[in-house]
Amino acid sequence: MNSQFDTDLQTGMDTVDRFRSDVLEGLGSNPKKMFSKYFYDKTGDQIFQQIMKMPEYYLTNCELDIFKNKTKELADTILLNNTPFDLIELGAGDAMKSSYLLKHLVEKDIDFTYMPIDISGNILSVLNEKLSKELPTLDVVALEGDYFNMLDKATSISKRRKVVLFLGGNIGNMDLEESYHFCRELNRKLNLGDLLLIGFDLKKNPHTILNAYNDSEGITASFNLNLLLRINRELEADFDVTQFQHYQTYDPVSGACKSYLVSLEKQHVQIGNNIFNFKENELIDMEISQKFSPNDISKLAKKTKFHIRKEINDSKNWFVDSIWQVV
Repeated sequence: MNSQFDTDLQTGMDTVDRFRSDVLEGLGSNPKKMFSKYFYDKTGDQIFQQIMKMPEYYLTNCELDIFKNKTKELADTILLNNTPFDLIELGAGDAMKSSYLLKHLVEKDIDFTYMPIDISGNILSVLNEKLSKELPTLDVVALEGDYFNMLDKATSISKRRKVVLFLGGNIGNMDLEESYHFCRELNRKLNLGDLLLIGFDLKKNPHTILNAYNDSEGITASFNLNLLLRINRELEADFDVTQFQHYQTYDPVSGACKSYLVSLEKQHVQIGNNIFNFKENELIDMEISQKFSPNDISKLAKKTKFHIRKEINDSKNWFVDSIWQVV
């Protein structure tokens, strides 16, 4: 495997400072909030792997169904006259789903470079090791950092056309206003004709959705609470995680599935010289997982200047990978 591992153009101390700044900003807001991108340290990565294996967490299997059983359909849509391209995956993780597409493209001797982007250097190391064993001829450039910083880096490395993967329903980790801004920014950074393959979790029975984020084993709760533990570890804070409880909601009308941590008592938390007071039952807004209707998707594409080339659903019609082109 031809492998290159680039990191964000910042030192480790800068990364910690940015983490501290975001945490202080979030806890100082009203209501208090966290940024879900920080869920993914080494422990968070491991817990999320457990989440993806939960029977209630249907999202992974739905999109895996598409990548495993409709691989040729995906590949044929992105090839565009067999011109060479860079396949950029935002939030690549362990590439469990995209590996099926990578293998298909390698077997067909397609000229492309895989550029996984992830904020977690740990998971990129795992991915590099995995791909070197499974697809030794694959050309890989791994990029550690925020999506847009690393997308800029990817476009500076190569002038070939771009195919961007944004899988796992991760677009749902933004509220609707943020998702519009995100897609506009993606469009701005890509060139005419470039493609975006974006995964959407569709609105469905609200019990099915709620159960996926409120599992009986408490794995999702531990995923949320781990962020408080990470703040303790890396920022020398003193969160008592036994005094916070996971709470999940889903609104089937708006499609907003939101997770919170509830303070079980009046307490204060210290981070360096900063003290944050919590009232009993006060919430920390942890994450949103937005669900979409087909009309929501069409509207999002049109208003952010993309043309929908194709939509590929899983066998249950619970999830869709929508392939958009910059126009």
